[in-house]
Amino acid sequence: MNILHMRYAVEVAKAGSINKAAEVLFVAQPNLSRAIKELEADLNITIFDRSAKGMVLTIEGREFVNYAQQILHQIEAVEHIYKQGKVKKQRFSVSVPRSGYISEAFSKFSKHIDSANAEIFYKETNSWRAINNILSSDYNLGIVRYDKQYDAYYKPMLEEKGLSIEEITEFSYTLVVNKNSPLANKETVKLSELSEYTEITHADSSVPSLPLGESKKAGLNSEGERRIFVFERASQFDLLSENDQTFMWVSPVPEHLLERFGLVQKKCDGSKTLYKDVLIYKKDYKLSKLDKLFIEEIHKTKPVQ
Repeated sequence: MNILHMRYAVEVAKAGSINKAAEVLFVAQPNLSRAIKELEADLNITIFDRSAKGMVLTIEGREFVNYAQQILHQIEAVEHIYKQGKVKKQRFSVSVPRSGYISEAFSKFSKHIDSANAEIFYKETNSWRAINNILSSDYNLGIVRYDKQYDAYYKPMLEEKGLSIEEITEFSYTLVVNKNSPLANKETVKLSELSEYTEITHADSSVPSLPLGESKKAGLNSEGERRIFVFERASQFDLLSENDQTFMWVSPVPEHLLERFGLVQKKCDGSKTLYKDVLIYKKDYKLSKLDKLFIEEIHKTKPVQ
């Protein structure tokens, strides 16, 4: 079926006359009439009833013209995109663990988004979901966090899944406490001293920083049994800033964020496990300008042991 003939039929239906349609289309009347007949023969239907009053659509003709108009609108849209040019959207997506330095890097990275058309996705989630988000092509970048002792497992597994790996940093979890807490004045906090305080911990295991299960495996849980489970990071910091009898295990937090909430970061003698944050993306994926800017900010803000 000839697309040009389809356009002719739509115009004839609109004009109700071969003569009027020929004038609009700048086509000779005999050529237009012949084109409509060829289209009808090709489809094996009668599109128009011809009479002295003009061209009237048949039932099949009305159905055909409805379809033809939809098709022509789609063709026009495609032509507009690829011929006239379309402003390209900046797109960026990353799945990350909950972390002060990563969110800090993302905040700085956001200043580089200079396009009026941009779609940015920042998702806090666990390592397995970060991996699956990339494998399913929902996200382009991911950051995986794991205990360094499992390096021999994670690296081959990520390679096997066709993912590029770039190590970002290694760190141990630290304590965050209210600046007025008795713990704030200690050079190093002993694990046994935490039994008198209330632990703020993540309630959402799908968005970990150091969930309760992990803290137990790492030997970081205190002897006390008072815990407040909170889903939202801002609420966690609010609690810490209001209650000097609380503490929280975190990956290193940027200094300005601690100052904003009136918190201090302390080392603990029970925090010896090293964790790794590793950047991942598909091996056949070409990093965009925004990807490179985000990675640059990550390396600028990452904690140094």
